[in-house]
Amino acid sequence: MVLSKYIKIGFVVVLPLLLASCFSAKTYERPEDVTLDAQYFRTDSLQKDSISLVLVSWKELFTDPYLQNYIEEGLENNIDIRKAIQRILISEAYLKQGRSGYFPTLNLNPKYTHTEISGNSQFGGLFNRLDQYEVSGGLSWEADVWGKIRSNKRAFEASYLQSVAAHKAVKSTLVGNIASLYYQLLSVDEQIQIAKLTIENRSNGLETTKALKEAGNVTEVAVKQTEAQLYTAQALLIDLENSAKLLENAMSLILGGEPKEIVRNTLEDQKIDTPLSTGIPAQLLANRPDVISAEYGLINAFELTNVARSNFYPSITLTANGGLQSLDLNKLFDTNSLFASVIGGLTQPLFNGRRIRTQYEVSNAQQEQSKLDFKYALLNASKEVSDALFSYHAAMDKIKVKEKEYEAYTLAREYSQELLDNGLANYLEVLNARQNTLNTNLDLISTKNNKLQAIVDLYLALGGGWN
Repeated sequence: MVLSKYIKIGFVVVLPLLLASCFSAKTYERPEDVTLDAQYFRTDSLQKDSISLVLVSWKELFTDPYLQNYIEEGLENNIDIRKAIQRILISEAYLKQGRSGYFPTLNLNPKYTHTEISGNSQFGGLFNRLDQYEVSGGLSWEADVWGKIRSNKRAFEASYLQSVAAHKAVKSTLVGNIASLYYQLLSVDEQIQIAKLTIENRSNGLETTKALKEAGNVTEVAVKQTEAQLYTAQALLIDLENSAKLLENAMSLILGGEPKEIVRNTLEDQKIDTPLSTGIPAQLLANRPDVISAEYGLINAFELTNVARSNFYPSITLTANGGLQSLDLNKLFDTNSLFASVIGGLTQPLFNGRRIRTQYEVSNAQQEQSKLDFKYALLNASKEVSDALFSYHAAMDKIKVKEKEYEAYTLAREYSQELLDNGLANYLEVLNARQNTLNTNLDLISTKNNKLQAIVDLYLALGGGWN
């Protein structure tokens, strides 16, 4: 009998160890088909630089003092930034919970019971009331044989780090949006000045055309055409001034305040002297907070799959209860009032409406979703880097062409006006030259803005803006 008893005890002790050899929580490794490799880039447009633009602080890249102040204001007051901070605090609370998973739970339970006994009951003839005083505590602890607690802890850690990376991504996007809106405002300001100068020149041109009509050099048609061009410029000015107000409202919103005037410099004052080095392909996306966040999301899903797998195996728990119990309050803390119990248990799930298997299958599917999200984040990031580089080089080339085009149209306008004044040119040539000069000048300003926007986009695509 004694031998049989020890065999049973040994079996209970060894069984979990045998099962543990069949299962252990897996360790995360980045999937082989999702890597930061040069294959994600059109490397013909990448320089093999050793230092990336992303290592530059936004304060070094954006040197305009007004813009720097607005970025600092946005980082302090923007609603999305403040929400991201709250998400970090939530994840931090769960992280602390995950780190406490190895510790036992302890409950304290003071209790007083008063019972009125029926006279016709079993003990009614002995006493008619019963008072009982009790102070008890319970302790429960689960052995982490299958790595469930460890995996939960890692999942919470990944979730916390994901929230931190997401906060950096929000900061990066915010810095880029503020810079982008600021440069758009400067571009519109420049176009407004051009529109005002055009209105002034066309007003003078209208007077000249009227004088030429009086001299018999042009007809009333030329006067009306010139007048119509003046109205076109006036309408353009209205649209541009409205765009400036709307941009100011949009910028006020992301700064976390009510609509207000945005004090600013000029487009010509914007000097970005930081070399646009991108870094070698393998390092290009290592600093992108959205890519980092996506990988932590994958790690979180991976660890939760470990947890779901461990639910197929038995839980080994130790439960202890003890305290003081007495019918007399004065004797509650007497040694005779002590009671205690210790229970060791092993719970193996058998039939539970398929909940455990369903959760495991769902966890696997969610892990695959997170893996695809991570891969998409990499592909999208590489696209943004490539787009920004191509856009920057295209803007630089286009500025050179537009400057030559503007110079040519300016000369054509001056020559045609001079010929018209001497009766040697048709007024339609003058009108076309004027309109072409205006359009080219506006396009030139837009292209200069596109260059600045491409720099902002490249900076963000490489993961800058949060440091």
